[in-house]
Amino acid sequence: MIDLKRLRGEHAYRRGIERKRVRDGLLDEVLAADDARRELLTEVEELRAQQNAASKEIGKASPEDRSVKIAAAGALKEALAAREPALADAEVRVRALALQVPNPADVSVPEGGEDEGEVLRVVGKPNGESPALDHAAYATAMRWVDGERGAEASGSRFAYLMGEAVLLEFALVQWVLGRLVEEGFTPVVPPVLVREHVMEEAGFFPTDRNQVYDLPSDELFLVGTSEVPLSALHRGDLLAADRLPLRYAGWSTNFRREAGTYGKDTTGIFRVHQFDKLEMFVYATPDASDEEHERILAIEESIVGGLGLPYRVVNIAAGDLGAPAARKYDLEVWLPSEGRYRELTSCSNYREFSARRLRTRVRTEGGTELVHTLNGTACAISRTLVFLFEHCQRPDGSFAVPEVLMPFTGFNLIRPPA
Repeated sequence: MIDLKRLRGEHAYRRGIERKRVRDGLLDEVLAADDARRELLTEVEELRAQQNAASKEIGKASPEDRSVKIAAAGALKEALAAREPALADAEVRVRALALQVPNPADVSVPEGGEDEGEVLRVVGKPNGESPALDHAAYATAMRWVDGERGAEASGSRFAYLMGEAVLLEFALVQWVLGRLVEEGFTPVVPPVLVREHVMEEAGFFPTDRNQVYDLPSDELFLVGTSEVPLSALHRGDLLAADRLPLRYAGWSTNFRREAGTYGKDTTGIFRVHQFDKLEMFVYATPDASDEEHERILAIEESIVGGLGLPYRVVNIAAGDLGAPAARKYDLEVWLPSEGRYRELTSCSNYREFSARRLRTRVRTEGGTELVHTLNGTACAISRTLVFLFEHCQRPDGSFAVPEVLMPFTGFNLIRPPA
């Protein structure tokens, strides 16, 4: 959630929000609603003070004055009862509007929208030649992905992952998780069903509600990333500074509606409703969060580079940032069949945006302040397999297992079925 005091008094803070292309008039609506709330709060506090003073006077009054004092106190009580519901409504309105306001974009973030991010570096040379089969056709030919039966069982964008592809998935999980543990991350398998307040406090509601599957009868929601339940690990906690940074590696199956993507990536497993992912999540002190962001990015690069995939790092433009992110880097990998780079992983610094909702603070020498939270995809399994299906495909149709995965698969080559 945003800092209303800074929105009111700091031009740069407001400008950072406006760069995200918020709805016209929203920021002024928030401030006007907050003005009304503060006026009501002043009235209510004054009435409470008067009521307390009047109650004390009753005990001091003479018998002949007591009835007058009681009547005066009763009138104040009625006036207070009339104003308190209005204050409660005003507080609800301010919160509802404030929840729609995104985190300001960092000054280092370029202007623009989708496809207008700044390419920071390119690593590896894209393969100029497409493989004999694209990722979808190759997965079908190898009998690794059955989308037809997945659609029969569950609908479009669902698939069965089968055979050696499953072994490759778990090899990826073991290799990447081992790398994260070496980097000081604590492994976590979190719940994938959460309550509404967890979605809201993580920064996903209300903006991304249309992407989330819900179970209304149970008042629960399926998460689209383990970032959501990991953010709730320290909800309401006051952390000692010497405990930070706290680094977690969450593995979970995730679910996304993929609303707004009709007609995009309809074949294969590039964009599906159900997928497995290893996610990094960090709680950091405010003065260390930028350094942690670069550290997460370096880990992502080491993983993608370790798989031998050519990639580029993109500083995402302000208009393309999600609501919670102050800054985000994408790692885009070359997809030969399409002749372009496609997103594989990303990492974001939310600063204190989620922590304000979570009430997660750190105790410092100067008092207490909100922590900063960061997240990054260590390995999106299905999408990683997509790139491997093309980059590791050999002219004879066989699949060359990346060297880093060989200790976990027990084989280095997979031949096509007879």
